[in-house]
Amino acid sequence: MLGVGAMIFEGDKVLLVERGNEPLKGWWSLPGGGVETGERLEAAMRREVREETGLEVEIVQVAEIFERLMADDGGRCEYHYVLIDYECRVVGGELQAGDDSAAVRWFGLEELSGIRLTEGTLEVIERCHGSRKS
Repeated sequence: MLGVGAMIFEGDKVLLVERGNEPLKGWWSLPGGGVETGERLEAAMRREVREETGLEVEIVQVAEIFERLMADDGGRCEYHYVLIDYECRVVGGELQAGDDSAAVRWFGLEELSGIRLTEGTLEVIERCHGSRKS
C-alpha cells in the first residue's frame, strides 16, 4: 500500500492527528493516508491533509521515504506500507478534525515523548525538524 504523510511545522510545533479508525485507533501520527489508484502523490498529500485537518497545504520538500510492516495477532504481515513523508506549509483552511481523525492538534516538540505516537513518527519529526528549508 502506498501512503503519504505531512510534516507541518509552526515554529517548534508540529501538527498531529489522533487516528479515529483501525489500524492504530487512538494513536497520534502525521496527517496522511493512502494514495488512490491514478492519483498523483502531491494531489494525494493535499487531499489527505484537507480531509483530516481542514487545512490547505503546499509541499516544500520530500522529507523521508520508508516502509512499515505491521503484523496481525498471529505474527503474519497484515499491512505493508510504503510511506512518503513531505514537509508541507499551510496556505489556507481552518484547523478542524475530520474524515477519520478523532482529533487534530499542534504539539510542541518537547511534548512528543509524552503521547502515544505511531512507530517511527518521533524519529522522522526529529530528523526533519533540524533540516527544514522553511
